[in-house]
Amino acid sequence: MLMPARLPSVAVLAFDGMAPFELGCVVEIFGLPRPELDVPWYTLSVCAETAEPLRVVGGFTMRAEHGLDVLAAADTVIVPGVADVRGEVSGELVEALRAAHGRGARIVSICSGAFALAAAGLLDGREATTHWNYADLLRSRYPAVRVTPSVLYVDGGDVLTSAGSAAGLDLLVHLVRKDHGARVANAVARRLVIPPHREGGQAQFIEAPVPPPGDDDGVARAMAWALGNLAEPLTVARLAREARMSERSFIRHFKRQTGTSPLRWVIAQRVAACLPMLESSQAPVEEVGVAVGFDSPVTFRHHFTRAMRTSPSAYRRAFSA
Repeated sequence: MLMPARLPSVAVLAFDGMAPFELGCVVEIFGLPRPELDVPWYTLSVCAETAEPLRVVGGFTMRAEHGLDVLAAADTVIVPGVADVRGEVSGELVEALRAAHGRGARIVSICSGAFALAAAGLLDGREATTHWNYADLLRSRYPAVRVTPSVLYVDGGDVLTSAGSAAGLDLLVHLVRKDHGARVANAVARRLVIPPHREGGQAQFIEAPVPPPGDDDGVARAMAWALGNLAEPLTVARLAREARMSERSFIRHFKRQTGTSPLRWVIAQRVAACLPMLESSQAPVEEVGVAVGFDSPVTFRHHFTRAMRTSPSAYRRAFSA
């Protein structure tokens, strides 16, 4: 495969007093070479307002190799937080963010990083999110921002915001999906041992990985069977029979092991299964829905839009080869 002359550049902000998790997520996604994926990966630059050592929560320091000039010149700029949600964002950072956005960069925030984007005016008139604990403060400090605290992330095209720390991973994998499609995003998610897409908002249930089925684990056996038969009618009664349990017992054990209900889990798996079909085939949307088990086009569109915050047709236009 011929590699492009210039790989897409990502710049992430480091700052004094930061927590390391969000920065580490960005480095994990964009900083590790992934030759096995056979797609042009990213170049990552860690940037700061100062060349001095930065104090990091946990009792260590780090030094960023690059300044705000590199951040302003990147294709994707990620702000993983701010030192103080009640403090002022420096004029230098505001100007760098505005300059990057003005030249067409994709601007991304994780958790409290939305405060920096709001200070730069990049969220005015837009829907945005942040950690639920900061939502009221963001709304009061920046009333021009339409704060939506119930979602994992908001994709505004050129400006994207995510909720609290772990939701940043959801948004970062989403960026990979936008750039390279579901196959590559799913491969990255598997390497991270996280779901490639989580349904719902900040109070959501997390779809747990399917454990290997065994004779003594009826829930795992039913989940494995369901994944191989998504097009079949998957009622609780049918899954309970595969698990060799009563329906009541099955629902109780399923919720304890996965954190969600059987039917909610089935819907999430069907949505996940349809993504590569929408990307790689020209089959009508109605046929794709039937192939993964939705009983009508209306039901398919309803659940897809609820999970992906876009329609199947819009998703296909955005992510098809």
